[in-house]
Amino acid sequence: MKRIVIFASGSGSNAENIICSLAGNKFLSFPMIISNRRDVFVHERAERIGVPSFFFSKQQFEDGDVLKFLLGHGIDFIVLAGFLLRVPVNLLQTFHDRIINIHPALLPKFGGQGMYGDRVHEAVVAAGERESGITIHYVNENYDEGRIIFQARCIVNPDDTPGAVAARVHELEYRYFPKVIEQLAILS
Repeated sequence: MKRIVIFASGSGSNAENIICSLAGNKFLSFPMIISNRRDVFVHERAERIGVPSFFFSKQQFEDGDVLKFLLGHGIDFIVLAGFLLRVPVNLLQTFHDRIINIHPALLPKFGGQGMYGDRVHEAVVAAGERESGITIHYVNENYDEGRIIFQARCIVNPDDTPGAVAARVHELEYRYFPKVIEQLAILS
């Protein structure tokens, strides 16, 4: 059985969706959620669905404490779901091609440091884009520059607000992220 940890920095809606969507898969387990923020809603979501959650500081990620913790718990795969901290080299090397992220736009557009959440949807609307979507990609040392695994698209209407675009993008995230995780984790 592949043991998958989810890293999240915010409310954890994608983390909850992933865990609940894949709960019946006998080849995967989600033994924990890790956050780099102590007071975010993902910890409450985790408690509600019965998954332990842990806080680690940025320094603990960089010092290797998180790596030791993951190895000590037999983790096979890492999923970033709204995780805003750059993944340190020690994790990238140890979990090479076993760390994936979802981005709420069609990379390479609207990616990079500082481009997350509503900022992305605001930029898409401001640029007059006719489509947006999601990109699931491997994580490397640069924000949103890892090899693309999967993209799904949605329309952006000329009169759309960033909130309307966000709603369509969230639908794509909830529909496709668990499926891609399932395929990749089983094959890794």
